[in-house]
Amino acid sequence: MKTIQKMYEHLIWANQRILETLQSIGDENQDVIRLFSHILLAEKVWITRLQGLDSSRLPIWSDVDIEVCTELVIQNEESLTTFLTNLANTDLDKLISYTNSKGKEFKNSVRDVLTHIALHGQYHRGQINSRLRAEGIEPVNIDFITFVR
Repeated sequence: MKTIQKMYEHLIWANQRILETLQSIGDENQDVIRLFSHILLAEKVWITRLQGLDSSRLPIWSDVDIEVCTELVIQNEESLTTFLTNLANTDLDKLISYTNSKGKEFKNSVRDVLTHIALHGQYHRGQINSRLRAEGIEPVNIDFITFVR
């Protein structure tokens, strides 16, 4: 449980660092904002599923602005913190059932879903950094080891 908790502290920190960078460069790069919003929208979908609610109508890709991203960062942090605070070690292996946006049903353990959320976001934050570098903007250091220093 300590590892998962640390992964989520890192996720929150990394999202905040990316958000601050995107706020500082403005809305000129919609591709990067679209990738960041995808991270946040997917987090929201998975949080909804972890809460046992229907996520099938929630978007995972949408053209939103940086203000919407800011709100999603805040909402997701609150939801994840609440969920993890109330999560016991014995809950990690419980299966959750959900239906994806295409109507297909799945079951996964809470542990696997939490791991997926953290890794999915880090993958796309890497894509964001690649695009920032290509535009001559310094990538955001979101390495886990930097976070724990």
